[in-house]
Amino acid sequence: MADLELYAGPDALKAIREQGLKQQLFDYALGASGGPKWFVLAGLDRVVFSEFFSNRETPLQAIGSSAGAFRFACFAQQNPLAAINRLVERYSQTVYSDKPDAREITDKGRELLNVVLGDNGIHEILHNPAIQAHFIVARCRGATALESKPLQLGGLLASAGANLIKRKHLARFYQRYIFSAPDAQLSITDPHGMPSYSVALSEANLKAALLASGSIPVVLEGVKNIPGAPPGMYRDGGIIDYHFDLQFGPKPGLVFYPHFYKKPVPGWFDKNLKSRMPGAKSYANTLMLVPSDKFVASLPYGKIPDRKDFETMQPEQRIPYWQKVISESDRLGEAFMELTQDPDVADKIKPLAF
Repeated sequence: MADLELYAGPDALKAIREQGLKQQLFDYALGASGGPKWFVLAGLDRVVFSEFFSNRETPLQAIGSSAGAFRFACFAQQNPLAAINRLVERYSQTVYSDKPDAREITDKGRELLNVVLGDNGIHEILHNPAIQAHFIVARCRGATALESKPLQLGGLLASAGANLIKRKHLARFYQRYIFSAPDAQLSITDPHGMPSYSVALSEANLKAALLASGSIPVVLEGVKNIPGAPPGMYRDGGIIDYHFDLQFGPKPGLVFYPHFYKKPVPGWFDKNLKSRMPGAKSYANTLMLVPSDKFVASLPYGKIPDRKDFETMQPEQRIPYWQKVISESDRLGEAFMELTQDPDVADKIKPLAF
């Protein structure tokens, strides 16, 4: 298990020890924000979406923000393998001008979305009884809702300061909206007391909600007035829920969470706050699948791709690098499927500790 490491909270480890690593144990799946970081999970997604969770008999609630929302928009289509491959191929070969503005990057995002969804993707996501998608989006308040770059930056600084004091103070600047598949059953408890608001996905709002979930402040334009939701400006769901610190219901099943890192941070503004870690209760019933340090070290440049690669690498350097990471990520998928057949898999799972 040199390439892939598994971590579990105590409730998840107990269930896997008793029943094995079976898809029926899971009622929830999580997909984190992270832009190009998710390329390292592409090979894992390929087998998880098309094999591990195939022939699902009960609904799986697939909850994602930003890149995680895009991945789960693929997961909920009838051919999830083809959809995730479209996402991987198109996004990994994205090229911008030398100094792209928010409009150019947003237009590229819309083009990517159209490729991922194809002709029937929206209909398939809305009517999938087995994989029910939920996209997390941040509704902005005050200066964070403005498109003026200086004013928006001021709002970001203010919200970062509020978050530094207490995470719950983010609610002064952002509201968590969950755009959910029709008739899906999902409840969310935020241990910090931030409320969540639900909106049903529809033909009229799915594209807008998905684009908004990945609309990074300042980098992309926000999405205004999403149909079915209160008027306002909507941006990247990772602002609030970057790697998550939430509890899910109403079903008691486990949470399946492929992730780039073994130590998640709750929100976007918590990345540099070493003391701001998720609560143990939020991860008690979670299984995390993480690339090992050894695997990451074996990648080109010894690192996972990230959004800074757009700035530090020319396309002729960046694209082959990303393609190599994507190719190598298939090793993680192979390792995971081997573990599902291992009767001693529980002995190879490490306890989650934050």
